[in-house]
Amino acid sequence: MAESQFHARVAARAGVPETTARALTEATLTTLAERLSGGEAADLSAHVAHELRPLLARVRTEDAESFGYDEFLRRIAERAGATPADAERGARAVLQALHRVVGPAEFDRAVAQLPREIGELAQPAPRV
Repeated sequence: MAESQFHARVAARAGVPETTARALTEATLTTLAERLSGGEAADLSAHVAHELRPLLARVRTEDAESFGYDEFLRRIAERAGATPADAERGARAVLQALHRVVGPAEFDRAVAQLPREIGELAQPAPRV
């Protein structure tokens, strides 16, 4: 999926303008890369558009930083200049779009490294 398509999908899912979706995508992928081992982040980067790869490939060590859901969202909000609510909607949209691009097997390996609450952001909302 091309970078512009990825941003458009995030914008639609999060209900934000595409410029905001771009900032949320960059912030989410950067923060995700910090939370995953370098090898897992690199594996994910192989599946995204060429322009998005550096955001996931920034982690140089195998050790992931250890932080939870609140810190994950705080970093995204700070990096994107977004409200906490927009950061949460944006992270959900980015992770759901990433899941679709990467595929379930690879994505599930990455999510296994995350706290449950972060991994749950990637799950689609149940239909009522």
